[in-house]
Amino acid sequence: MRKLIYIATAALCCGIGWSAEWTTDGGDTMRTGWQKDEKTLSKDNVKNLKLLWKLKTDNVTRALFSYTPALILDNVRSSGTTREMAYVVGASDNLYAIDANTGKIVWSKHFSYEAPPGRGGGGNNANQDPAHLGFLGPGGSTDTPVIGPPDAQGRRPIYMTDGGGMLHTLDTANGEDLTPPFRFGQSKFPLQLIGNTIWAPVGSGMAATKLDDPTHHVYMTQGMGRSGGLWGLRGAAVDSTGTVWSTTGDGNVDESDPNNLIIANSMVGFVIDGDHVKVKDYFTPPNWYWLWKRDLDPNNTATIFTYKGRELMVASGKECRLFLLDPKSPGGADHHTPLSKTPLFCNEDADFQDQGSWGALSTWEDASGTRWVLAPFWGPAHSQFKFPTVNTPVAKEGGVAAFKLQEVGGKPELVPVWVSRDMFRGYPPVIANGVVYTFGSGDFTKQATPERGLNFDSSLRAAQSTHATIYALDAQTGKELWSSGDTITSFNHFNGLSIANGKIYLGTYDGTIWAFGLPK
Repeated sequence: MRKLIYIATAALCCGIGWSAEWTTDGGDTMRTGWQKDEKTLSKDNVKNLKLLWKLKTDNVTRALFSYTPALILDNVRSSGTTREMAYVVGASDNLYAIDANTGKIVWSKHFSYEAPPGRGGGGNNANQDPAHLGFLGPGGSTDTPVIGPPDAQGRRPIYMTDGGGMLHTLDTANGEDLTPPFRFGQSKFPLQLIGNTIWAPVGSGMAATKLDDPTHHVYMTQGMGRSGGLWGLRGAAVDSTGTVWSTTGDGNVDESDPNNLIIANSMVGFVIDGDHVKVKDYFTPPNWYWLWKRDLDPNNTATIFTYKGRELMVASGKECRLFLLDPKSPGGADHHTPLSKTPLFCNEDADFQDQGSWGALSTWEDASGTRWVLAPFWGPAHSQFKFPTVNTPVAKEGGVAAFKLQEVGGKPELVPVWVSRDMFRGYPPVIANGVVYTFGSGDFTKQATPERGLNFDSSLRAAQSTHATIYALDAQTGKELWSSGDTITSFNHFNGLSIANGKIYLGTYDGTIWAFGLPK
């Protein structure tokens, strides 16, 4: 999001300055991961990136979750000083406002409530030590907040939910309540702000509430049966009609009752209809049953964009292929027919835990008008899938795959261009000024072994994880331009990068927030 800033001292000689912001996960409501307004970092200077600061807070990691991705605002008047601020939610119900240039906490807020029993997910709830909680549902705050536009008094609100399901509207300058909190529901994944409406996955469906409604009515999903829950690291993506799109997890598909659709392993579009949220349309892969029995659900956040005047959406998941969809009719008349799909580009072994595409897709358009789609993946690239450019060291533990959208035989198709170097569990990229920023999480992802079966105790995975490494890649070729090497000393689980005004932010399991930038 671009913000025009009037700075009195600069105005005397120059008039106007520009800055970049990052006010929602993935950078925008379409979840593109494209930071269009970054001007400081470029292909020419990223080789000079250094650690600017690191901050360890009092937040206690829950299961494998530490922090949400940072949201960034510039020119915030706080504590008598105008600052660039980074806002990070800690999983133990903490919100931190950090001076982006110094790494010092400007203000923080902790949210208290009576926690429901049995938190932790996966059935391992006997041990309530936060380190041992199950990683499927650790409780606390794991949903990325969202920052809204200024109100009539110029105050920027940040909206977040705590682990008790209360929706808070806070002043980004000082953390004070702008309006009293109210019960919305707990969301594991990021919030969306569309006009005056907050959206988020709650329970097994989508929920919404209108911020100007004094009754605080919460629109809950009606007409959709058990679906395996809603997934996607960046939360839901929104198209130009306001339809909210989310993937559904593993489970059955039964379309026989239109008033009680059971549509797991699908891409589902939601709208408000009357007093409820209802399914508008959906796409279910034809091989959904095969995917269900192998736990290969399409768990990525989709990305939405316009190509030659037509709105399109791309979805993916653990099976590791891309589906090109038209949001107006994502699966055609039978709900199972995409515009096109790629062959498998990874997960040759149909592995549900250590391979596949995870997290979220990203997209950007270069100066020539070429539309790109980027997919993170785990494990090696598929041996039968041919990328024109293969960077080295060859991806064995994960990476990023890059595709171009082209007309092939009169219809749009995604054509492979490059695959990145190896990185331990590739995570969703952010694209800025011709550079792709991504990272290998270092997260030990194996959930089941022959010795212990399926075990959700997060401490077992944490003990075998390594450390995250951030990479800067040439967006046209995938060539490595810079990496953080061994600087970061802990791993990352289900978090993401944020980039604005020459700085890159990432949180890690050990409770540290890391900021990289150009040395002064």
